[in-house]
Amino acid sequence: MATHGFDFDKEYWERHWQQGSADRPGSMAGNPPNPYLTRETDGLTPGTALDAGCGSGAEAIRLASRGWQVTAADISSEALALAAERAAESGAAERVRWVEADLGSWRPDTRFDLVMTHYAHPAMPQLEFYDRIAGWVAPGGTLLIVGHLHTSGPTGHGHHHPAEASATAEAITARLDGGEWEIVTAEEGPRTLTGRGGRAVPLHDVVVRATRRP
Repeated sequence: MATHGFDFDKEYWERHWQQGSADRPGSMAGNPPNPYLTRETDGLTPGTALDAGCGSGAEAIRLASRGWQVTAADISSEALALAAERAAESGAAERVRWVEADLGSWRPDTRFDLVMTHYAHPAMPQLEFYDRIAGWVAPGGTLLIVGHLHTSGPTGHGHHHPAEASATAEAITARLDGGEWEIVTAEEGPRTLTGRGGRAVPLHDVVVRATRRP
């Protein structure tokens, strides 16, 4: 049951991606990779990565093109179909494994050198979701969380973000034990996404990167 009044379940996300074609202004389907991905991971040595809530695959494909072996998981078959099509066009398809899964119950059979999530909203509480995926980072590996700050209205991603489905950098880092994690980045701020037709789309982001101590 959703505690935030929004039931971010499989039905919700299938409907969201069915409506969110690349031709729709502000759609996530045709967006380029999140700029925080480049900034926070280009200095890392490519290895294995998990994209938790991969959507239409922009970030997973970007990593694969840089030599990472990527497992990209999402609850929506619609999103994964878009992602696989984009990957085929990119030339990096052989380095991405697409997994249809509910990340609130699915568990990988290995840990990863990088676990990342970009704007994923699960049916479970947001911070508990971050706790869950943090457990999938290998010793010496990296956790990258890009999320939303709370906004009272619709965002450039085509849906509302109630407070319970958002998080602050302080709230996220407070759950990462300092004896186990080194916080590298913890910041909040606005940015503008250029949508279809050059339309400016405002976003309000939180970015946390942490390294699990060996």
